[in-house]
This record gives sequence, C-alpha cells and structure tokens, in this order.
Amino acid sequence: MGEGARAVGRTTGTVAVGTAEARRDEGWLPVTEAATLPVDRVHAALRTGPAGLAPEEVLRRRSRLGANAVRTHRVSAVAVLVRQFRSALLGLLLVAATVSYFVGERTDALVIAVILTISVGFGFVNEYRAERAGAALHERIRHTVPVTRAGRIEVVDVVDLVPGDVVRIELGTVVPADLRITETHRLECDESVLTGESVAVAKDPAPVPAGTALDDLASCALMGTVVRAGSGLGVVVATAGHTAFGRIAAGLGGRQGETEFQRGLRRFSLMLARVAGVLTAVIFVINLVLHRPVIDAVLFSLAIAVGITPQLLPAIVTASLAAGTRTLARRRVLVKRLVCVEDLGNVEVLFTDKTGTLTDGRLSLTETLGPDGRPDAHVLLAGLLANEATTGGDGNPMDQALWAASGAAAQPVAAYRRVGLLPFDHQRRRVSVLVDGPDGRMLVTKGAAEEVMALCRDVPEAARRALDERLAGGGRVVAVAARPAPGLTGIGPDDERDLTFGGLLVFLDPPKPDARAALDRLATLGISVKVITGDHPAVAVRVCAQLGLPVAGVLTGAELAGIDDAALPAAIESTTVFARVSPEDKARLVHAQRAAGRDVAFLGDGVNDALALHAADIGISVAGGTDVAKDAADVLLLEKDLDVLADGVTEGRRIFANTIKYVLMGTSSNFGNMFSAAGASAFLSFLPMLPSQILLNNLIYDLSQVAIPTDRVDADQLARPAHWDLREIRRFMLTFGPLSSLFDFLTFALLLSVLHAGPVEFRSGWFVESLATQTLVVFAIRTHTSPFWRSRPSRALLLAALGAVAVAWLIPYLPVAGPLGFRPLPAVFLPVLVGLVAAYLALVEVTKRTLFASSDLLRPRRREPAAVHRRRTHRRAARFSSR
Repeated sequence: MGEGARAVGRTTGTVAVGTAEARRDEGWLPVTEAATLPVDRVHAALRTGPAGLAPEEVLRRRSRLGANAVRTHRVSAVAVLVRQFRSALLGLLLVAATVSYFVGERTDALVIAVILTISVGFGFVNEYRAERAGAALHERIRHTVPVTRAGRIEVVDVVDLVPGDVVRIELGTVVPADLRITETHRLECDESVLTGESVAVAKDPAPVPAGTALDDLASCALMGTVVRAGSGLGVVVATAGHTAFGRIAAGLGGRQGETEFQRGLRRFSLMLARVAGVLTAVIFVINLVLHRPVIDAVLFSLAIAVGITPQLLPAIVTASLAAGTRTLARRRVLVKRLVCVEDLGNVEVLFTDKTGTLTDGRLSLTETLGPDGRPDAHVLLAGLLANEATTGGDGNPMDQALWAASGAAAQPVAAYRRVGLLPFDHQRRRVSVLVDGPDGRMLVTKGAAEEVMALCRDVPEAARRALDERLAGGGRVVAVAARPAPGLTGIGPDDERDLTFGGLLVFLDPPKPDARAALDRLATLGISVKVITGDHPAVAVRVCAQLGLPVAGVLTGAELAGIDDAALPAAIESTTVFARVSPEDKARLVHAQRAAGRDVAFLGDGVNDALALHAADIGISVAGGTDVAKDAADVLLLEKDLDVLADGVTEGRRIFANTIKYVLMGTSSNFGNMFSAAGASAFLSFLPMLPSQILLNNLIYDLSQVAIPTDRVDADQLARPAHWDLREIRRFMLTFGPLSSLFDFLTFALLLSVLHAGPVEFRSGWFVESLATQTLVVFAIRTHTSPFWRSRPSRALLLAALGAVAVAWLIPYLPVAGPLGFRPLPAVFLPVLVGLVAAYLALVEVTKRTLFASSDLLRPRRREPAAVHRRRTHRRAARFSSR
C-alpha cells in the first residue's frame, strides 16, 4: 500500500480510543499499549492466562464486544430500495407527473406513477435477491484458527475470537486479531498490508519501549498481516474495529476496485445517457416550437429518455450473476463477489499448481534409497526426525506420508529428543532439526534433493543416477543428510553445511484419472494451461506427458532470473512448465501475462501462492488451502478439480453472452423506436405516443427481457472469452437502430395514408407494432446462427417474449384501453401490422449475417494492461467480515 498506508498506520497506532480504564473495563487493549507491557501484565489486564478463557467468559465478551468482523455483509432491503431511485430521469419524471396531476392531467399522472412503481418494484426484487445470493455465498466461506480455551485446544471461526483468547499462529496464517506475542519460534510476519514494507518482520515476546511506531511493534502480531516464517503463540488484545487494521479498513470504506466487467457496464450506460440527453433536449425544443403545452413536452421528452435508458440493465446483470453463483455453488465453486463469475469467463491463461490439481495430492512413500542408490530402510529414520509434525496425522502431506509409511512404527524415533527446529521455507526448500540421540547431538536436514546435495561434502555418483532415474519416472524425491553437532544449542541457515549425504526418500503422487478430460475441456475453451510447481522440472514434465498436456518448453526459477521483463511475455508463450519457482517468480509471471493484455487466472492453495493470487485477474484457491491463499483468492473451489473450474469459466461466458443480448436489444430496436418517436413528433400535429404509453411500452419490454439470463448460449460463443467493445456496440446501434426506425416510419405512412388512422388509432397501432418488433428481435440477435430458428432459445425466454407481444396486442381491447389512451384496432390493421413485423425480422436476419461476420463484439480482445485494480486491504478485510 506504499507510503500513504504506512503514514496511516503510524497515525492509527498512536490514536487513543477512549480512556485506558474504559478500554480495560470493556476487556480489550490497544496494541500499542499491550506491546509495551510484559506478558504477565497483559494477561492480568485482560483477565486471562496461558490456559485461555472459560467458555462462559468467551460468551460474555462476545455479547459485549460483538463479532471479530471489520465489515458486515448483511443485506439491507431499505438500501436496495433507495438504490432504485438513483436515476435522475426517474426523479424528474416523478416530479413532472406530480405537477401534471395538480394542473389537471390526473389520469396520465396516475398511470405514469403506477408504471414507475411497478418498474422500481421489479428492479428492487431482482437486486435484493441477488444481494441475498451474494450474502449466502459469503456465509459459506470460513476461516478458522486454533485457540486455547480453559486449557483445551479447539478450532474456532475467526469471527468468534474475543480479547483474552490464546491463539496459535504458524506459516501461512493470516493473523486474525491484534495479538500480544507470548511465545515465538523464529516467527516472522509480512506487514506490508499495513506498512507498505515487503520485508518480513521478526517477532519477539520482549516488550517494546513506549511510543514505538506501529510498524516497529516486534512484540505484537497485527490483524491482517501474514506469517511468513516460524510459529508462535499470542493473546488477543483487540478485535474487529479496535484493531489497527480494522480502523484503517474502516477509514478506506467498503468500495471494491472496479472490474473490467463493471467498467464496461458503466461506459455503456454513460454512452446511452449521452444519447438520451441529446434526444431529450431535441424533442423538448421541437415540442416547444410546435407550441405544445409545456407539461406535455416535458413528460413526453422525459418518457423518451427513460425509454432509451436501460433501466433494468443492473437488474438483468445482477439476476444473471446471482443465478450463475447459485449454479456454481451447486457445482462446488464459491465466489466472493458476484462479478467474479463473469470475470471467470474472461480467462485466457491459467497458471496452476501440480499437486492435488493434476495429481491426486495423496503422497505415498514408495522407496528409501541409501547413498549407494540401493534400498535402505534406515533412511526413513532421518526423514521422521526432520519432520515438522512430531506425531502422525498433522503437518504437510509429505510429513504425513512419512508417518504413514510401512516400517515407520518400527523406527527408533523415541530414542531421539528434539532440541531445535529450523522450519521449512520456500527460499531454502528444506527443514533442519537438532536432536540428541544415542550417538550424541546431531543436525538432520531434509529437503529438495538438489538443495540438500549442494550442502553435502560428498555425494556418490550412484545417488545422483538414482535421483535422475526417479525424477524421470515422475517420482517426487527429497534427500536427507546429517552431521554431528556437539555444543550447538540452536539452528540457523549458516549451520546447514558440511553435511554427510544420507539417502533419498521417493514419493509417488499419481495423476488424477479425470485430469486429462478436464485439460481437454479447458483447451476447447481456448484457455492456455501453464503448470507452476516447486517440484523438479522432470517430475512436472512426466505428469504432463501422462495427462496428454503438450509441453512446449520448461523454465526453472534460476532461468527466469536471467530473463528481463521485456522478454518475459514471449518466454511465457513458449513455455508450459515452470519449475523450482519462488513466490516472487509466480507473481512476476502473472504480472507479465497481464501486461501483455492477457486475462490471467492463478490456481494455488499455499502461502507461497498468495502474491500470485493477489496479482491475477482471478485468484482461485481451495477450501482446504492455507488462510492466506483463501484470503487472497476471488474464487474458492470446494474440490481441487480443473473440471469444476471449467464449469466456472463456461458459466461466466454464458452470463456475459446473455448480458450482451440485452445490451444489443437496448441499442437496436429500443433506440430505433425512441428515435422514431422523436422524428414523428416533428411532423405530426399530435404526440405520436403519450408519455404513459411510452413508459408502458418500456415496462412490458423490460419484463420480457428478464428471462434473458435463462437463455441458452451457442457453443461458438462459449469457445472463447469476450470483452466489452463500445465501438462495436455503437456500430450495432447505428446499423439496427435506423433499420428499426425505417420500419417505424413505414408504419406511420401506412397508418396515416392508407388506413387513415386518427391520433388514438395511430398510437394504438404503433404501440402494437413497436413492441412486437422491439421484443421479437431478440430471437434474431441472440445467436450468430442463420437462420435464427436453428438455435433454440430457452423456454422461459420464448414464453416471455411471446407473452409480451400478446399483452401488447390485447391491451387495446381490454377495459384499461380507455384510461391508457388506446382504442380497439380495426380488423384491416392487423394483417398490415403482422406483415410489417415479419418483414422487419427478415431484414434483421439478412443484416445480421453481414454485421456478425465482421464484428469483434463476442471475440477475444486484448484489454489494456492493468485494467483491473484491487486494493489488498479491502480484499484482506473481506476475510474478517461477519456472516
């Protein structure tokens, strides 16, 4: 967040919130105060201890202080209703209708009021349902943390934490509250979300001097920061809005960064608003020049503006997105924000890890090889000693596989006592332990084979040959080594030297049976899959070969370091596997692809994936991933399966295609009809349609379009991502708008010169014709297939469109016709109007062949670099939101 955030952090850290006595009575402490106190005084101030709080005390504090949530995601019906009145046009129309009511035009005013009420109510219902769908999805996303309460360790949701809780944090944990550190084991935290500094900060239980700035509080771990190394214990001193992070996030507000999809919607709406503004002004002037009543001129011109403005576009979009999220939730895909569904459809490049995605993710130990490359059961003992899980069932998958291996129970692990641990990290790619055993004190190291071998004094050639053979066969191989360490009391990276090579541990993680089909499906969607792994490149290449994924090239982290940023996009295009890469390498690859104009998804579940997840257009993690990965992601997979990801991409593209259908409808016949009304008002001696009739026409039309989210989408529109292109939309509007107006003016000529219609018959006839052409054109423009009836619409869309036309043709014959200004049409009118509609649809079908053949509207386009900007603080804040 840079220096600005750092300044905010410093300021926030020194602001006192209430008196010290009041804070302690409430049961919390500012982190800046707690950092200066010894641990025992912090315990005393919070009335807690190493054993934690009693359950009844937890409930009491929770009821007094509330949930540990920075923001809430509760849905407010009032707020949704208020948003329906954001349109200035609606407000002006309501004012004009009110004035007309008091000057005698009461029937028209009431009709307009009723129509607007129905329109607003419909928009409210759809948006409220979408909001509730989003809240329901958020409720399914959980983050937990181990807590000691009443002397027992239990796992609780982070929102249930209260001051006084004793919390354990370790590698990959997002710190869930402001903690006063009580115990550390080489604990380091990344505090860049608060301070802007990327260097991890070492933590220590010793108190700091009074007045220490927020970014120098070594004795505290701050909410929202990430554990980058080691582990520790801490007591919660503040939660939710009382934390430093909470106050910063609250000050920034709840607005998320705008996505590409939202930006396209906004630009399209602004374009139509400008068109509506020009038309409204021209029509108003024309009516004044023709000496029509001012109130009629105002109502008519405002009704035209409302008619061309896509009032239900937000409702259509949110209904589509909400329906999409529900569909994806049934398919085991959760999204954090509704717009993420559409963003999924834009994906062109997928960076994915290997373990658990392309492979089963269930490691099993298959071989233990000694220094001579032959089987040696004693190597397993070194693997069990250099294990970050001291008992079976916990730790990383490789550690679990060691404990579950045949013969593990027979190893004399109990004869050794661990006195020191240097945890695994992604830079060293190894773990070391200091143990006392029958042969004295020893340092034992386990890790990536080439890293461990480089620390050894001598490695037999037989071991190197065995390593190459196992890697070529797709095995995951780690090496173990050791050396005597008399007098050594602690371990640092400098102590990992002069080791004696002990042997190799070979693991098997077979490819997923269904991964090949999923990769084929992603290929048909036009998505380029790139594999990013910390494994040896030979292992990744072997897995790709087994799954039929062509490997165009391989790059390692060391090779990436020699490629400058300008040349990196070209290198990525010719590479399929990136092996032995660091977290920074992953983020750099994502940035390079985005800078080249590609929409990038990144799938990962570890702490080393967080940077890349943040950098991607769509960050994807899994429900079983680390906290920091789930926190950084936009989408969570309940199953780590590329097939469900393909479902998400398909759903996103379907939603975008259906949204475009509504947009094209609004910029073709709708625009044409309103332009026709503007033109007709210039030469007719009467208004071509009353304001209430225009609004009724718009309402019936909009109601028919609500079924668009249910529509089927042709396979060719799902085969590739698409983006907003206002130039193509304008081209479509300037092609089909005049075409619609041409038939409107033809209708005018027939009504006036052939059928000799009066004002009432004219309005009734044009109302029926305009609504029929405006609504039925969806069947032609919803598909590129020609003729259009070869592509079947959804049943809901078919019934809605035909129902709208039927209602329009029935209205002149119903009792409401009089108050609405209609009259039953003479029988001779009907075949003429039917013929006009049929001719219009036929001409649209012919025109669309040429337009779609050269249109880029639904084809992939390179977007501008860095088109999507997301604030890390806001994304992190979502993790602490209340359900």
